[in-house]
Amino acid sequence: MTTRHRILQTGPLMPGLEARLAATYELHRLDTQPDPEAWLAEHGEGIVGMATSAVHGCSAAQIKALPSLQVVSSFGVGLDRIDLDAAGRRGIAVGYTPDVLNDCVADLAMALMLDVGRGVSAADRFVRRGEWVERKFPLGRKVSGARLGIVGLGRIGRTIAQRATGFDMPTRYHSRNPVAGVPWGYEPMLHELARWADFLVVITAGGAGTHHLIDAQVLEALGPDGFLINVSRGSVIDEQALVKALQEGRIAGAGLDVFDREPHVPGELMQLDNVVLLPHIASGTQETRTAMADLTFDNLAAFFREGRVLASAR
Repeated sequence: MTTRHRILQTGPLMPGLEARLAATYELHRLDTQPDPEAWLAEHGEGIVGMATSAVHGCSAAQIKALPSLQVVSSFGVGLDRIDLDAAGRRGIAVGYTPDVLNDCVADLAMALMLDVGRGVSAADRFVRRGEWVERKFPLGRKVSGARLGIVGLGRIGRTIAQRATGFDMPTRYHSRNPVAGVPWGYEPMLHELARWADFLVVITAGGAGTHHLIDAQVLEALGPDGFLINVSRGSVIDEQALVKALQEGRIAGAGLDVFDREPHVPGELMQLDNVVLLPHIASGTQETRTAMADLTFDNLAAFFREGRVLASAR
């Protein structure tokens, strides 16, 4: 009889993925343990794989408590909660789910631009409150032809830029280094990109290197006619600076899919009609989440079959 690999699941995943993992491996749930640290200390030996997500990650402490760990497969593209350095020192393979969510995240970035620029959600509330019979809804901002600045031109950033060509949007980007072979202009100074842009879309990686990258100075440069869109990580934006800029009219509005302390959203943002607030749903379609689940499973299967993950984070 073949011994099944012992796998640790750190948090909830899609039901279909959980069922496949349980049918294939000796699966253990860390998130259902009353004392996860004590469970790891007692049962961590022999766990060779981890199924996690961008939300739950994999910490250095968890890696230390799992001396036999060989592979981590994460549902999502965010890597800021996975300690890649600790995994690398141990030679642990780390898989994640890039590319399969590019389209849906880019679609949502465009939706947020259209929504906050044209006031779609605000207009819906306006009608529902019965205010249409009393007055006209304020004019919005034309999106077609507007200048688009993209912070981070990775896979998703390039997909957003491609979407924007259909709206005839002049597009420039900022990243640590220029990206070869793309038709969009590179702006080495983030403040200058913000000053130029009508819509500033943030799609850079999270983590210490980008913490509060979008600060009060960047928002000041974006200016009272500029809109901020965030489909990356909440930590990239200084939320208090954003709240103040919105309250004081120093930027025109914001469309936010992510927040610094999810699922907790600053109450001040909820009071503003020029802000669109979404519950981190950029990849939230049946098609994309199914593809992400498949790749999460396939990364583990490929490692145990061939010694490598299909989509490596390192």
